[in-house]
Amino acid sequence: MASTVELREITQDSLQAVLDLAVEPEQEQYVAANARSIAEAHFERRAWFRAVYADDDPVGFVMAFRDPPNEFWVWRFMIDAGHQGKGYGRRALELLVEEARQDGVKEMKLSYHPGERSPRAFYTRFGFVDTGEVDEGETVMRLTLDQPRRPRQSGGVQRPRGEPGS
Repeated sequence: MASTVELREITQDSLQAVLDLAVEPEQEQYVAANARSIAEAHFERRAWFRAVYADDDPVGFVMAFRDPPNEFWVWRFMIDAGHQGKGYGRRALELLVEEARQDGVKEMKLSYHPGERSPRAFYTRFGFVDTGEVDEGETVMRLTLDQPRRPRQSGGVQRPRGEPGS
């Protein structure tokens, strides 16, 4: 059965389920815990964060630094270890692209910690390219948004919705 992937606001009722999401132990060095991200968001007025849902199940977390129409930076991005490889991350990134386009920005940026289990290959497959910049030890990538991307079908997912890193 195909899942509908959405970015949903985190509520008091959904908070614990989002806090319980975790990446593989080997990936922990590459992304902050969701509790830290949510706490940091409350001190940055341009932070925007959502839970990634597949149907009614929380499967991930995203946070962006939004300063329309100047900047859209994917600050945090994670899919729970038990839900990786199902197309949810790709769809969540597509939804973030939609958000960035609504903000009127020309490009999205993100950064990642280099290493064997880093998300670099995932971002590169999506179309991000290295900028040559390094920010606080993280490699910066950009995705140009000038032209609409054609959604790529991936198994099981329907197509309908600063301070980077650490």
